[in-house]
Amino acid sequence: MRDAEPLPYERYLPWRRWVEVGFWLVMIGGNCVANSVVTLMDLRRRGSDIAAWEPALWEASSALVWLLLILPGMAWFTRRHPFQWSGWGRQALRYFAASLVVCGVHVLGMVALRATAYASVGMDYAFGPWPRGLFYEYLKDIRSFAYIVLTMEAYRALLRRWQGEASLLSEPDEGPPLEPVERPERFLVRKLGREFLVAAGDIEWLQAAGNYVNLRVRGHDYPLRSTIAGIEARLDPDSFVRIHRSYIVHLAQVVSLEPLDSGDARVHLRDGSVLPCSRRYRAALRARGAME
Repeated sequence: MRDAEPLPYERYLPWRRWVEVGFWLVMIGGNCVANSVVTLMDLRRRGSDIAAWEPALWEASSALVWLLLILPGMAWFTRRHPFQWSGWGRQALRYFAASLVVCGVHVLGMVALRATAYASVGMDYAFGPWPRGLFYEYLKDIRSFAYIVLTMEAYRALLRRWQGEASLLSEPDEGPPLEPVERPERFLVRKLGREFLVAAGDIEWLQAAGNYVNLRVRGHDYPLRSTIAGIEARLDPDSFVRIHRSYIVHLAQVVSLEPLDSGDARVHLRDGSVLPCSRRYRAALRARGAME
């Protein structure tokens, strides 16, 4: 039964995008302004008569590339490949390769913006020797890359704790488990220091999300660290059926199956949710008793 009042996490959701965008605007924008002022002061102290707009342009071009290109790409990458200590060597190589791509995009993007701006006032922009310049920028970018990855992962971990994170019941240190670990009847949910059990039969549907699978229970999502194939093997096949490469549904929740011209379908559930059903799984769902 749902709570009468929305939970704090649910109240936060409408503001989530604004908070995330605002955070990065403040962080990168503030860094841009501070670096512009410091660079100009340093040049003035050395006796340079460079125009004040030039350091501002250098920093603004860098900030724009980070905000418009790199941050969205890193958000996708870290969701698709969250860092895990298991197999850390392969993970480190993947992240190292990603940092090289980030540096390349950053340098090419900001140089293009600077060259365009300088050309608009009849001036030329010189980046300098490319090998040395790229190495210098990479030493700066790798720190920014690591900071952004850590910030994104910490934020997602906080959201999972706030929302509630599910896990399989582990085997006890002594004696037999309370229920079969291979096909659990309940899942343990940790939420802000509290623990409670969720019955497998209460799960309405499941959705793959990177290295997690979201369990939908009474309108709430609880992420479980698993793959969709891994959790499918642990669910009761008489109750749950795969309908898409990213979705599993509880058959008792299915109201109707709406066919589409493409051969795929939409699955309508009791709570009003509509899930995709790919043509690969549509016949199996019909055979299990879903009505069209």
